[in-house]
Amino acid sequence: MKKDIQPEYNTTTITCACGNVLEVGSTKKDLKVDVCSKCHPYWTGNLRKDTTGGRADKFKKKYGIS
Repeated sequence: MKKDIQPEYNTTTITCACGNVLEVGSTKKDLKVDVCSKCHPYWTGNLRKDTTGGRADKFKKKYGIS
């Protein structure tokens, strides 16, 4: 590895909007993110799986057809 062209690798803090703080190694300084593994719906189990149906289901719902 060439010494003069490599970026500086430091310990960085990642701060989430929910307040979670992570310490990681990175070439960037402090980072701020919107979602993390503690508040993302996929990882927390709050992911909604709504089945909206297709056009035929919308039509049946709109006109009250069973």
